[in-house]
Amino acid sequence: MMRLSRANLGGNTWRTGIVHLGLGAFARAHLALYTEDAAETDWGILGVSLQRPDQRDLLAPQDCLYTAIEKGPAGATARIVTCLTGLLVAPEDPGAVLAAMADPATRIVTLTITEKGYCHDPATGDLNLAHPTIVHDLENPATPRGAIGFIVEALRLRRQARLPPFTVLCCDNLPANGRIVAKLVTAFASHRAPSLAAWIAEHGRFPCSMVDRIVPATTPADVAEAQALTGFADAAPVVHEPFRQWVIEDDFVGGARPHWEAGGAQFVRDVEPFEHMKLRLLNGAHSALAYLGYLAGHETIADAMADPVFAQFVERLWREEIVPVVPPPPETDLLAYVAALQARFSNPAIRHRTWQIAMDGSQKLPQRLLGTLRERLSRDLPIDALALVIAGWARYVGGTDENGGTIDVRDPMADTLAALDLRGILDQRRIFGDDLSADPRVFTTVNDAYSGLVKAGSKKTVARYNASFGP
Repeated sequence: MMRLSRANLGGNTWRTGIVHLGLGAFARAHLALYTEDAAETDWGILGVSLQRPDQRDLLAPQDCLYTAIEKGPAGATARIVTCLTGLLVAPEDPGAVLAAMADPATRIVTLTITEKGYCHDPATGDLNLAHPTIVHDLENPATPRGAIGFIVEALRLRRQARLPPFTVLCCDNLPANGRIVAKLVTAFASHRAPSLAAWIAEHGRFPCSMVDRIVPATTPADVAEAQALTGFADAAPVVHEPFRQWVIEDDFVGGARPHWEAGGAQFVRDVEPFEHMKLRLLNGAHSALAYLGYLAGHETIADAMADPVFAQFVERLWREEIVPVVPPPPETDLLAYVAALQARFSNPAIRHRTWQIAMDGSQKLPQRLLGTLRERLSRDLPIDALALVIAGWARYVGGTDENGGTIDVRDPMADTLAALDLRGILDQRRIFGDDLSADPRVFTTVNDAYSGLVKAGSKKTVARYNASFGP
């Protein structure tokens, strides 16, 4: 069987126009496919791994080609993706990364570095100046480690060379993600040089965007399936659901961007209603199923949805507590959107692990659940379902499952949270802010749910919640 290579495949040669920080599975199943569909070969993507060489080591021997496998209930289809122009590993050669970002041909820098990669306070959106990565990058600007440090130093180099800045396009699940990144970049730059911060604020562009596609972790079975579908040996395929969505604020430096709309991207003046809907309805429900489903022994989201107890719970979470406080985007039916989510979550071909979604909850909860909680509290509305999800998260980060086994908790605050009782967890202002930490309604309702989880387990506690609404 032939290995993937450009010599074997042929086709167009792409030139770098985009540098992407954090080239994981999601970017390769979303950004890269929209770029491929735009078919403009001067917009190729140079990937940058900010931590480990794993992706480079898998993709470089096959000329950065890979297979994208679309899995739906009716079966799987595959396409070979060609738009990656190379891969750099930042810790090995930060200078090469900075040179690529400062190159005049690079007009956009995109990011999928997860919430924790921004080194900020999730409750406030402020730059965490005590974060070790930020401390290092301010002291060693020519050899940064984090995305914010790389962006600011590369922009400084472009300013020095009298080049326009690149557009910074965040593709992570952060509310108002473009404005958050702009705030972090200018805050960091102001500690380097106020004039640099002023130049970035005046000339830089940080469009907001909303991304949506379920991309589970690749398994050995997926590697075998890629070979069966294409006839090529591929060490690094990605798997994704059929659905995809990308809503982008049309605000780019000099208007320079690929025609991503060729692949269905929506360019709009205001992304906020779309991201608000997605974060609250999709990501909030995903986290609910991740924590409560994991505790009940469900390995994947589809497994949890196949359990009537959890399917009923998430439907009621949407209907009773989230949808009533989410303004619909233009020409969007929220109930139809929820019905589509139910079908997507139930897709048995997509094995999206609850453990994977449960990662980094201390960073995700403020965006996915706590905004909804605040809005309901402000209207004096019940919060029982949301409180049960928060209790599930608190039980999960305790590090012990319902059978006494150890949970492999992956979270930047894991050690801190594991040492706390529920009161201590809810007192974490970095997560809950001053308002929720001090609100007795939050502690009382979450504590009741948490006690139920400890005494009866996740499934029985969720079933009792469902029964409180009757048949």
